[in-house]
Amino acid sequence: MISNRRGAPAGFKKRQASNSETGEAPRKLSPERQEQRARNVLLYQLARGAKSAHTLRQILEKREIDREIAESVIERFIEVGLIDDVSYAETVVNSRQKFKGLAKSAIKRELSQKGVEAAIVEQVTDAITVEDEFAMALELANKRIVRMANLEYAVRQRRLNSYLARKGYSSSIVIAAVKQAEQGLNTAS
Repeated sequence: MISNRRGAPAGFKKRQASNSETGEAPRKLSPERQEQRARNVLLYQLARGAKSAHTLRQILEKREIDREIAESVIERFIEVGLIDDVSYAETVVNSRQKFKGLAKSAIKRELSQKGVEAAIVEQVTDAITVEDEFAMALELANKRIVRMANLEYAVRQRRLNSYLARKGYSSSIVIAAVKQAEQGLNTAS
């Protein structure tokens, strides 16, 4: 391969030094370009999956979009319904319950970490009753206990208790679900 005079292989341009290496201030995009970039970033992120407004704000901040421009674009997306924290929270509740078997407290914690307002979190998790949580915990315990049938009783108890506690279930629900799953295992044997 023949190289050019600067030492780079033929057909390749030599890498230009970044602004941080040269000591120059980074080039600032015009407000119009920032707004367009913010829209593109939001559309890309939303195409990949629903996200909370808070998460999207953080993404735009990392992309160095001015706060005022980011806020105006996010507000516009909220107005047209592209960003909706309530439907996002409902989706998270349904998926975390159905696919991960998480308890109400774990779902609340996750939504709060994602920046969903406390009022919205309460609104969407109010539908989860203690009976629903017990049924889900019992289902998880029954699935898990089958794989543990050959373990000693104390080991099985400890592992099931830990498993359900990590899912966010209260100790009273954990104890009741494990007890009932253990009874089901004993009657099946």
